[in-house]
Parts: sequence; structure tokens; C-alpha cells
Amino acid sequence: MEATIFDEKAETALRMLLEKFWVLRSQEPQLYQMIREREKMLKRYIDDKYGFDLIVHQHFIKLEKIPVEAKSWMGIQEFQEPRDYAMFCSALAFTENRSVDEQFLLSDICEDLKDMHPGDFPLDWTNYNHRRSLVRVIKQLEKLSILAPVEGEIEHFAMNEEQEVLYETTVYARYFMRSYPKDLFEYNTVSDILAGEWERHEEDARRKRVYRKLILNPVVYREGEDDPDFAYIRNYRNRLRDDLEGHTIFRLEIFKNAAMLVADEKKQELTMFPDQKAVMDVALHISNYVRTHLENYPPDESGNIRLTRVTLEQIISEVHTLYGKGWSKQYREGSIVSTTNEIVDLLKDWEMLEEETITNAYVVKPLFGRVLGHYPKEFMDEEGQYE
Repeated sequence: MEATIFDEKAETALRMLLEKFWVLRSQEPQLYQMIREREKMLKRYIDDKYGFDLIVHQHFIKLEKIPVEAKSWMGIQEFQEPRDYAMFCSALAFTENRSVDEQFLLSDICEDLKDMHPGDFPLDWTNYNHRRSLVRVIKQLEKLSILAPVEGEIEHFAMNEEQEVLYETTVYARYFMRSYPKDLFEYNTVSDILAGEWERHEEDARRKRVYRKLILNPVVYREGEDDPDFAYIRNYRNRLRDDLEGHTIFRLEIFKNAAMLVADEKKQELTMFPDQKAVMDVALHISNYVRTHLENYPPDESGNIRLTRVTLEQIISEVHTLYGKGWSKQYREGSIVSTTNEIVDLLKDWEMLEEETITNAYVVKPLFGRVLGHYPKEFMDEEGQYE
């Protein structure tokens, strides 16, 4: 029976579709059924607000989430270098040419990948780094249920290129790639692919751009005085707030230079800032320190603070002196340089920091000022940090 009200289950279904690459009927039958029962309602809302395609297949359901702009954090986090992605694409081509449930050996895919690899230098399976790349790729294919291991363990291949593993392709292998409006060979750049997405959304492109930015990105920044997307958010803030808060668990916050969706309750499937990682303590303490010393680090009219590498290390050193005794051993005893490197990577991923290409200066973004942390006075007193 088709549900007609956008209820709590519809909200959950939408959230899971946004968080997951796809929902497999064989692995999550209850979630699959929940979405099927609200299919028409979800399709109508998703198409109207986001312009995403909701694909409902007898074996899976997939929401095609196309961003307005590609960001580095949108990549496959387990991959470490471009070679991983090149191998991954070649492996997808390999699996698409196999029948469902067809079995093959790891050596078969190794042989085909050497022929298909597009890099300037050929793959060499006697090279440990090349084998580690393939291990990462195969693990990702297993995680996505594109490949299913029958016998053997891929990790052993990293230590021995003669190691065999028996695999079979699944029914999902041919559905990983999305369909494009034109042949892929007609696109020259990633920007061309993203721009082509808006050819079918000309009438309501602004609204869909704004909804996509808000739901997929940690933050939407105001890009100058005449930023049309940010102007839309400001002008239609009440309508956006009512709609987003009525269909998701998120709350819309709008500031002078930034807008974002905030969750007041934790959900296991969400990636949130802060999480339970020890580095988050360091980040929150840095934010608190900068906010309490703004006279030394004045923001510009866009809310950005520019810091040199040396200045950032000095800040982290000061924060370490203040709060370091409460940090985990890694950051309590680690070097300021290594801690700074981790903080930079973390804040870049969350769009809280950018690095200028010419000057190499760090630009601390307004979102970083939205979060802060400090220990209770009682803890600081016990540690002898306060007079």
C-alpha cells in the first residue's frame, strides 16, 4: 500500500538514501520495503527540490546524488592516490563484461587490469605499492557488493603476488555507473559533466542548486556580494527552513557569510562534526582559542581568518600548553608539526579551512567558528592550568 503522508518513516527513508550509495534488497529488506512503500512520495519530493533521480530496481534502490561542485572529501576515503581510481574504473569495466554469478580468479582481473590501465607507467604486480592499490580497489568492490569473494582473502595478495582468490560478479555490477545525458567521450572535464546536469533543470535550477548545496555540503558560504545562491537562501529562508525541517532531522542555520544544516540528535548513519575521534578535542580547543583571541586574528568582511603555517603551529603549541594534558596520548606526546598536519587535513575535509595556492597561507573559514570546546574549570584547576 502506497503511503501518502511524509511521516517519520519517509524522513528516515530519505536520510538513508542520502547517506548510502544504494540500498540492496538482499541485505536490507526492511529498509528496501520502507522506501518502496513511499516511493511515489519520495520521488515527487526529491525531484521537485533536488532534481535527483531515484532509481527503484527489483534488487536495489539508488538515489543518484550529483553535487553542484565536486569536492575532495566526496572521493572514496579508502583510496590514497590517483592510481587507485584508475584501477577501480578498469575493474568496473572488467566486472561489467562478466555474467551475473560468473566466477573468476584474482589473476584474471590482474591480467585484464594490466591491459586496460591508462597510466603512463604499466602496472607491475611485483611492486608492493601496486598490489596495495589493488587490495584497496578489491575491498571497495566487495564493500559495494559488486564482487563477492568465494574462496581466499585479498589481504594475502599484498604480501604475495602469486596469491589467488576466487570471486564472482553480482547482479549489481552493471548498475554502479550512472547514465549520462550524452556519451562520456563528449565530455572533456569534470566541470563539463556537472554542467551537463543542469541542461534538464533550466526552469528551477536555482532552487535545486541551493537544496543540493545545503544537503550535501557541510556548509554553504557566501561567495561575494552578488552570490545568487546565497541570496536565494537569505530571501527564502523561512520557506527553506519550514521545508527542510519538515522533511529531515536537520535545522537550518543562516549567518552573514554561511548557511548550514545542523542535526540536534546523533544518528549512527550520519557523519557528524565533532565525532568521537581524539583529534576532534584538539580541533575544538583550537577554535575556542582563536575565538578568544580574535584581536590577534581579525576576520575579514567574509569572516575568513588568514594564518601562516608558522602562526598556526604557534596557536597549536599554545593550545597544547593549555589543554594538552587532557588529550589522548597521540596528541599529548606527539609533535606540533604532525598535529598541525592532521588538523589541516581534518578542517579541509569539513570545509573549515582552505590553503591558498600562491601564498600557501591557510584561510580559516567561518564554519570553524561555529564549534568550540573547552574543559570544565574544575578539570583545569585539578591540572594546575589556572591560577
